[in-house]
Amino acid sequence: MVRKISFKSKAFGNLAIFVASILLIYILTSAYFANHFFFYTVINGVNVSLKAHKDADDIIKSYVKDYKLQLIERGGEVETIIGQDIGMEYNEKNSISKIYHCKSAFKWISSLFKKQNYYIDDLFVYDGNILENKINELSCLHKPVIEPQNVSFKYSNGSYEIVKEVYGNKVNKDELKAGIQFCVLKGETKLDLNEKNCYFNPRYTLSSRKTSETKGLLDKYVKANITYIFEDKKETLDGNAINNWLSVDENLDVVLSEIAAMKYVRELSKKYDTVGITRKFKTSVSKTVEIKDGLYGWKINREAEVKALLENIKQGAVIEKEPIYAQKSLPRGENEIGNTYVEINITRQHLWFYKNGKVIAEGPIVSGNVRKGYSTVLGVFMLNYKQKGAILEGPGYSTYITYWMPFFGNTGIHEASWRNSFGGDIYKNYGSHGCVNTPIYLAKIIFENIEDGTPIVCYEE
Repeated sequence: MVRKISFKSKAFGNLAIFVASILLIYILTSAYFANHFFFYTVINGVNVSLKAHKDADDIIKSYVKDYKLQLIERGGEVETIIGQDIGMEYNEKNSISKIYHCKSAFKWISSLFKKQNYYIDDLFVYDGNILENKINELSCLHKPVIEPQNVSFKYSNGSYEIVKEVYGNKVNKDELKAGIQFCVLKGETKLDLNEKNCYFNPRYTLSSRKTSETKGLLDKYVKANITYIFEDKKETLDGNAINNWLSVDENLDVVLSEIAAMKYVRELSKKYDTVGITRKFKTSVSKTVEIKDGLYGWKINREAEVKALLENIKQGAVIEKEPIYAQKSLPRGENEIGNTYVEINITRQHLWFYKNGKVIAEGPIVSGNVRKGYSTVLGVFMLNYKQKGAILEGPGYSTYITYWMPFFGNTGIHEASWRNSFGGDIYKNYGSHGCVNTPIYLAKIIFENIEDGTPIVCYEE
């Protein structure tokens, strides 16, 4: 029993001695760090680990004396700014003492596991004007400039390829200057211009989410295939043309050219519109005349069709369609006038009304007064509407008529009950204000059988 108690006492005594030793070492080390820097201590780039506070001035002065800042540029070029060349010095009136007061000597153990980096903003001074001049002399600011460029897109074989962005070498001088000043004051010896954003960079790159979104939209647009039908003729618009209408702006937004769409629709209109074209017309007196002008025929509604076309492209539509028309003639083709029409021969002052190829009414007329400049318009028109009971008004007259059939503004066919005769040369000196005057029986038959849109052919031999 005596030996057992003695062994335990001895073990306890050894442990106490060990703990006391550790505690003593800790206290002595803490006393050391009361006037020394911790492990891994760096102040403005100067390593002062385990150095005495009183030696800090000399250590930092030595560091300043040999200070150099390397500028690592894009492409691997390196330029150097030497501290002595810009009047860089240790500031004797600095506030380094703040570090002494803010650290607790008893926390020295934590410095074994954590670096102690400090920045004192008044530790160094330099000549700002000289530094400005040194910056202005840097070769990176005097190279031929390659501008940064966003990713771009190239059309090929029905879809788009992404063209890699260009970073270029255009230096952001303000960022460069701020970066250099910051490095000098912090005592850092390297400044990577690329890492510190001292260059103007492209906003959108291969890895940008907007890049894939834009490509998707471009591909969708060029998948559109729009076939316009003009009776037995067709016009197809596909990606091979649409890609020329597309562009990508600086925000990587797809721009679909409305002007290009307008030009395309205008060309369709020029090719397939028939309003005002020259037509060969076989008259009732067996002569063939050429008639041009007028308002009759097919006419694309350009504004509405451009709007529809742009929407079709944005949807990537694959469709066959007719264009939106402002007006249509009854048939389409060589004989757009068809077999139902009103024929007005100004030279002979005679009118024929054909319905389904047969004359159902004809008779003499009086057209517009030539002497007074009221000649009836020539060309192919169509009946706008018909109205029973109307008042025609103009300078110095107001006349009630029973059968009113306008085909060009206020010009129309109507009876003229005030006239005793028709035909001949009456129109040359005593004609109408431009309308086609008929006997009442003729106006009545036409009115009762004509429909809106019926062609009205006015010509001279």
